[in-house]
Amino acid sequence: MLIVLPPSETKATGGRGAPLDLDLLSLPSLTPLRRKIADALVTLSGDPAASQKALGLGVSQFDEIERNAQLWSSPTSPAIERYTGVLFDALDYRSLTRAAKVKAADRLAIGSALFGVLRATDPIPAYRLSAGSKLPGFGTLAANWKPALTDALVGLREDLIVDLRSGGYQQLGPIPDAITVTVLTENASGARTVVSHFNKHHKGVLTRSLLGSRKQVRDVNSLAAVAVAGGQRAEIGSDRELIILTD
Repeated sequence: MLIVLPPSETKATGGRGAPLDLDLLSLPSLTPLRRKIADALVTLSGDPAASQKALGLGVSQFDEIERNAQLWSSPTSPAIERYTGVLFDALDYRSLTRAAKVKAADRLAIGSALFGVLRATDPIPAYRLSAGSKLPGFGTLAANWKPALTDALVGLREDLIVDLRSGGYQQLGPIPDAITVTVLTENASGARTVVSHFNKHHKGVLTRSLLGSRKQVRDVNSLAAVAVAGGQRAEIGSDRELIILTD
């Protein structure tokens, strides 16, 4: 089983690892495109105004441009420790058992506009680039990543892939036959609406349950069973969709 997480805009600073070496990252077939995008991002950082526009940055976020400028020289951290925010807070990687951390290294992947997809232990620096960013002269990132990213993920030949990425990151490299998870809130009258921001929290909780469970997850039914065992309300939307319900 492979669990593909979305990345986050927020990232931990610093790190203890050597500077970025693309040859150390998983899925080496993506290395040429990773290098092309990384070089373009560093070049873009030389023009703060253009960076602000391309990356959708506010006036208080110019430190993000400096992060990109130092992409090849700043220290790295494992991807699972680099990304922060709601999902990663709920997952709480540092508090996992040793066995669960071994599973994380084996079963977790994280989507990325810059790197396509990463394994949990891949060493990366802090950076800023989103799925919707438009690098000058590049067109959309989705147009660049497809079909290379899809081919790389399908090439892993996993029996089951649970794709927890948001729509923008799924578009970078769609995964045929992956199970997706939809988070809905249900009011007292039974009406349901899609949860936006806090869907990441519930996906983080589900990921933690999957890493801590001994149950073999082979389909949406066993995925739902793990979610329920972890304290979540789950329904089967289809053989390729799990629904998590919140109050």
